[in-house]
Amino acid sequence: MESKKDRGEVRIHENLDELSTDLADYVAELSEASVKERGVFAIALSGGSLISLMRNLCGAPYNKTVDWSKWYIFWADERVVAKNHVDSNYKLAKDHLLSKLPIVPSHVHSINDSLTAEEAATEYEFVIRQLVRTRVINVSDVSDCPKFDLILLGMGPDGHVASLFPNHSVLEEKNEWVTFITTSPKPPPERITFTLPVINSAANVVVVVTGGGKAEAARLAIDDVGPECEVLPARMIEPVVGKLVWFLDSQAASKLKSFS
Repeated sequence: MESKKDRGEVRIHENLDELSTDLADYVAELSEASVKERGVFAIALSGGSLISLMRNLCGAPYNKTVDWSKWYIFWADERVVAKNHVDSNYKLAKDHLLSKLPIVPSHVHSINDSLTAEEAATEYEFVIRQLVRTRVINVSDVSDCPKFDLILLGMGPDGHVASLFPNHSVLEEKNEWVTFITTSPKPPPERITFTLPVINSAANVVVVVTGGGKAEAARLAIDDVGPECEVLPARMIEPVVGKLVWFLDSQAASKLKSFS
């Protein structure tokens, strides 16, 4: 475990089991602190391998020690498909995580899968705005953005996070909290996603990166690289006042100069 100036804290793990154990510990700690401070824990998930790496939360001791009734679940990005579709981030989280935890069903806020991408993004932002008004979700100290207690992200080999892809116009979005894309370079094409200002307003952002195929993107996202290097979306994750922590396995970390 090491820290790196400006790019947050970097935790490198020998294997996925070790990473899963540390991740569950860290999320449980954040949950406890948030519930103690404000009575709720508002967490936004993403998709991919991240969900299976959270599996330890379903077992002892967390199934008994975490106050699951205080959790409110959101998605930092979602594919605009039916909730039972194989590509749905909601389905992935439900099958591998939420169905095994005593989370209050009305605290789970997924997108309306009967709408278009644009409509779904607008409605999801409306839901979040209502919950900011009642302080289920905190409000940022430095902007009018929501301040999620934790936003959990994976990262693709191209350096994308949530559904913020390299060189895509959504990276420029400053006003919307939730936006949509219909031309995702990775299928399915239609998605909704939190914008960078929302991600960077969170109290805590965790980015989980595993596997040698993501080592180069991890290097570009974390290391001190020159101005001639492409700025990946993952490098644009810079919480304004929140904390950024990277959870990497040794393969994903293999090209980091700072830790080699």
